[in-house]
Amino acid sequence: MIDTTVQYHVAMKKGDVGRYVLLPGDPGRCEQIASYFDNPKRVASHREYVTYTGTLDGEPVSVTSTGIGGPSTAIAVEELIRCGADTFIRVGTCGGMQPEVAVNDVVIAQAAIRFDGTSKEYIPVEFPAVADYSVLRALDLASRSLGDGVHIGVVQCKDSFYGQHEPERMPERDMLLSRWRAWTQAGCLASEMESATLFILGSVLKARAGAVLAVAGNQVNRKGLPGVEFLGTEPAIRIAVEGLRILIREDKDERRG
Repeated sequence: MIDTTVQYHVAMKKGDVGRYVLLPGDPGRCEQIASYFDNPKRVASHREYVTYTGTLDGEPVSVTSTGIGGPSTAIAVEELIRCGADTFIRVGTCGGMQPEVAVNDVVIAQAAIRFDGTSKEYIPVEFPAVADYSVLRALDLASRSLGDGVHIGVVQCKDSFYGQHEPERMPERDMLLSRWRAWTQAGCLASEMESATLFILGSVLKARAGAVLAVAGNQVNRKGLPGVEFLGTEPAIRIAVEGLRILIREDKDERRG
């Protein structure tokens, strides 16, 4: 019997979404991503959660916005899993933390520093937030057509946007600045706000998760790059869509076995 329970936040039920879901933060980006699908249809819009469903290579796929940060991302992923999804790729933006991670580059997250609050309510902080290998591999393969400007490695996730960008005015400035120095020295590529939560939920709830991020700025060398314009998330979207195609093909081959 099909479960007809409508999930409270995403306003969907089983059958409304595909197994494979792309996750932008911005609801306004969903239509742009859905344009890559065959026969996309808007199936839900509630709060920050907008969803379109269509097909890729004959397989149902969806795009659902998560809003900003870990709490709303966790709600989306929990409820999407209840609707039948099991493979997630975050498609978003980030800020570069190394000089070579330039504006308009792309970062594929291999793992995430858990400087958030949401993931700690699922499992202790000692447990690493890592991307699913099959998703990471698919994104790596999908990115190779772009040539230069793609970086794969560790990203940092936080809950406070302004705590990162204006740490000097925070009461916790000493801690924020010392952590930032440690992460950059260790080679962390970029900072964003959702991947740690997504990766931890993937591990805990037995789902596949990955993330591909467009570099919208660089906090390390921003003073030396006047006039650099962020051109948008299109390269990251193309990588994510091609990554889904790779996963769909591999999953079909495995089922044929």
